[in-house]
Amino acid sequence: MVNVFCSGRRGVREGGRGGFCGGLRGLVLASLLVSLGAQGTSLAPEHEVHRLMLATEEAVSNGNWGEAGGYLNRLQRLEGDKPVDYYYFRGRVMQESSHLNEAQSALENYIGRAGAEGNHYQDALKRITDIEKKRDERSRKEHNRSDEGEPVAVIEPAGEQAPSDLRSLYLVDSDRKALTLHLNSLLDLASWRADQRIVRLDAPADVSYRVASDDSRIEIQESARESDDRVSKSTQSLDVYGVSPQVQWDCQAAACWVYDPRDGSRLMKLSPDQNRAEEIASTLGRLIRTLQAPS
Repeated sequence: MVNVFCSGRRGVREGGRGGFCGGLRGLVLASLLVSLGAQGTSLAPEHEVHRLMLATEEAVSNGNWGEAGGYLNRLQRLEGDKPVDYYYFRGRVMQESSHLNEAQSALENYIGRAGAEGNHYQDALKRITDIEKKRDERSRKEHNRSDEGEPVAVIEPAGEQAPSDLRSLYLVDSDRKALTLHLNSLLDLASWRADQRIVRLDAPADVSYRVASDDSRIEIQESARESDDRVSKSTQSLDVYGVSPQVQWDCQAAACWVYDPRDGSRLMKLSPDQNRAEEIASTLGRLIRTLQAPS
């Protein structure tokens, strides 16, 4: 059972005809039907990816945003690099459900990977502009309410979304699962490449990460591409008890780093995007805190 919680705070959850809550409920219920109705196939991973991408494209074309979100969530759970159009459709679905930060990040990642030759290049650019306009419009409305003496809620960054919103977004029943999926979604957008200027569609990232979690431990898998194109994988376990949830990060010219909360050593090497690195560190900290004090 998926419960959709809407706080009713003005300026944050409102939006469109019928309000944000109504739209989110419809999105979640439709996505739940997709999730329950399809428990996977026996296809090889590369064929399953292609099948889910075709299903996502059809759902988006028909305006079935819940179905599209369900297919994208299943794609996210598959290992390996995603097709470049995955990021475009993820941006479309996030924009439709008013998750503006995730939408912009996904669309920017699509443009970075596909370049001007991408099938959806111009539409992605227009959508980023639309997102900026919508964000500015929200800011103006909040400013006007503040001038009129009305209480104004603060729009939280993507990494600080309410746990109930993340559970609804990823169609899961626990904060741990939602934060783990959200962290992997952010990491998909932050893989490190030696040459950040050109992102070739046929060349996977040089360094990428996936996380998994249980009740007391976070598993962090690093995939590193060698000079001969072989991929080496290493996994380390982070026991959360006694660990500070204040995860540190910083950025240099060629990379951003997330630091190990146990000893301050380098834990993750990410693309040089400060906002994304900050959000990843914040989400990792939230996951640690959730495991330390489960509800």
